[in-house]
Amino acid sequence: MKIDELISPGNVTVGLRATDKVRLIEDLAARAGAKLNLNGEMLARDLLRREDLGSTGVGNGIALPHARLAEVTTPFGLVCRLKKAIDFDAVDGRAVDLVVLLLLPVGPPTEQLNALACVARILRDDRRLVQLRIARDAEEFYRELVRPDE
Repeated sequence: MKIDELISPGNVTVGLRATDKVRLIEDLAARAGAKLNLNGEMLARDLLRREDLGSTGVGNGIALPHARLAEVTTPFGLVCRLKKAIDFDAVDGRAVDLVVLLLLPVGPPTEQLNALACVARILRDDRRLVQLRIARDAEEFYRELVRPDE
């Protein structure tokens, strides 16, 4: 799976303001719901239920909130860079400023793992993270996100 199969250019936000983890997830769920013609409150509930199992703040200022949903037929993602990092109960205790929300179809867990691995592979590159964090706008952010590995 490739990142551009999960996230389209129109699903990138740079400079998003968020006050806390719950409100951020609710905001992203509403955005995803509008794009997928699904109930944003239902999406938020499922994402927060997953978050209750353990924080999806994976460290290094990154969070990967995700959920598997019967209503989702193909993997879908939104990505945002926050204006100001927020507490996300991340494993390393670091505040989060990069968030990739993934909504995945119910089915074999391999598809979910492939999607998460695809995102993780890109976000473990420290040079790419620097470029994502200094991108001037959503277009530049997306170009860096989908750029082939060197």
